[in-house]
Amino acid sequence: MPYEHLQFAQAKPVLSWANHPLAHDETRMAKNVASLPFVFKHVALMPDVHLGKGALVGSVIATKEAIIPAAVGVDIGCGMAAVKTPFSADQLEGKLKKIRQDIESAIPVGFNDNKNIEKTVTNWQGWQDFKDLHKGVQNLDGKAMKQMGSLGGGNHFIEVCLDTEDQVWLMLHSGSRHIGNRLAQNHIHTAKDLAKLAETSLPDPDLSYFVAGTPEFTAYWHDLQWAQQYARFNRDVMMARLKRIIEKHLTGGKPMKPLLEVNCHHNYAEQETHFGESVYVTRKGAVRAQENDYGIIPGSMGAKSYIVKGKGHVDSYCSCSHGAGRLMSRTKAKKSYTLDDLIAQTDGVECRKDAGVLDEIPGAYKPIEQVMNNQSDLVEVVATLKQVVCVKG
Repeated sequence: MPYEHLQFAQAKPVLSWANHPLAHDETRMAKNVASLPFVFKHVALMPDVHLGKGALVGSVIATKEAIIPAAVGVDIGCGMAAVKTPFSADQLEGKLKKIRQDIESAIPVGFNDNKNIEKTVTNWQGWQDFKDLHKGVQNLDGKAMKQMGSLGGGNHFIEVCLDTEDQVWLMLHSGSRHIGNRLAQNHIHTAKDLAKLAETSLPDPDLSYFVAGTPEFTAYWHDLQWAQQYARFNRDVMMARLKRIIEKHLTGGKPMKPLLEVNCHHNYAEQETHFGESVYVTRKGAVRAQENDYGIIPGSMGAKSYIVKGKGHVDSYCSCSHGAGRLMSRTKAKKSYTLDDLIAQTDGVECRKDAGVLDEIPGAYKPIEQVMNNQSDLVEVVATLKQVVCVKG
């Protein structure tokens, strides 16, 4: 699908793959970002775009010599991991409930953390740099260590899925937990203070930024990279546990050899080269989709998910959507749907079906098939998955 070209007065262009008009607040948010003087070339909006804080979720923002901490957001490094296993659907028969129970007891969800810290976690190289992180988190090393290998809440999940060939996949969605949140909040606070001090004119305080070469930029960039590594390793630790649970039930504990492994961020920033220039690329709810990059685009807890390969579309800054995108707020979802709706919409999935996850009902999200149709020029589908077990955060 060709993207839509939006142009605002005194702003860079906005290229949208959403295939629908933006709502009033979404338009204002897109214009605010596009009007910043350091934005490079244009802003790209993915098909799952929706309201965020400061910038739209589902936006890709390339900048020269500056970065916006609130655009990256508070769940630094949030993303997905998936493993294709050599197992088939028939091997899962009669085992789904026990698998779900084992996942729930092995991987803490919500605000919970690990009671025992495993050796893999204590050996992580990142702990050596903890003392160099923002002074506002120096009392959190113990908590950060206990949360490594935990899921968190909201739309984070762990799933066992089947593809169209009835092959078993393992999939999970999580980020940098409390430590990433606190690091982000400290730096966002600093950026807002600097904007006030300098009397910088901004369309939204959440677009306060750091300028490259300043101590504040250097400190944020260091902490950002650390939190992104924490998030990636957090997913690795949980995936290793998930694999052991599946091996316990399907091979009697004998290790299996994964056929494909993917681990990708969708809330992060990196330095990349686009249109021949070095820029800072912030993907706020977007996945990198350079040519042959593997990515994961999950639907909601009763819908399909997709393993994709990037096509390297230059105008999207080699990016694609990170999921279906919410259609309605959590509050509205709880008011609009009943438990009976949740049970119906998650039919055939071994998962919680109670009021605590009603705000994650599939109906609260955009149809994932529509999102995929809108980005056929950004990615090719490698595998289509449907969950049979889902553990929500």
